[in-house]
Amino acid sequence: MSTPRVGQGFDIHPFGDDPERPLMLAGVRLPGLGLVGHSDADVVAHAVADALLGACGMGDIGTLFPDTDPELAGVDSMSLLARVVSDVRSRFSIGNVDVTVITEKPRIAPYRAEMCERLSAVLDAPASVKAKRAESLGAIGRGEGIACLAVALVVER
Repeated sequence: MSTPRVGQGFDIHPFGDDPERPLMLAGVRLPGLGLVGHSDADVVAHAVADALLGACGMGDIGTLFPDTDPELAGVDSMSLLARVVSDVRSRFSIGNVDVTVITEKPRIAPYRAEMCERLSAVLDAPASVKAKRAESLGAIGRGEGIACLAVALVVER
């Protein structure tokens, strides 16, 4: 019998000031300023990738896709997540992923279903997305950025 394994992922990025940079979460474009980062700074995709990698004992997203690699500048983070999923699936089945986005703005509820669909499509597994506010505490609570927590369940094949 295979033993289930659980991994936790976290990511955080500040909002930028470039009006041309889109705000991407789980591959979905939301209204507002984009996040600062080497890639498209999709905190959901990054946190999910780290949760999967952690569950499998395969390192972390920064090791696999360093922010010093010029070829990754502006890359679609969902494509990075797809690469992680491919690597994970060589040895593990993905049970599910659960995500909590922490932000004051924008509101996540109108985009939650599409975010779940996009994640589930890349994972070929169930994905849930929730949103919480930081209630004015810290940089996230002041509306300076977005954080994300993710948990992934995998089972070795």
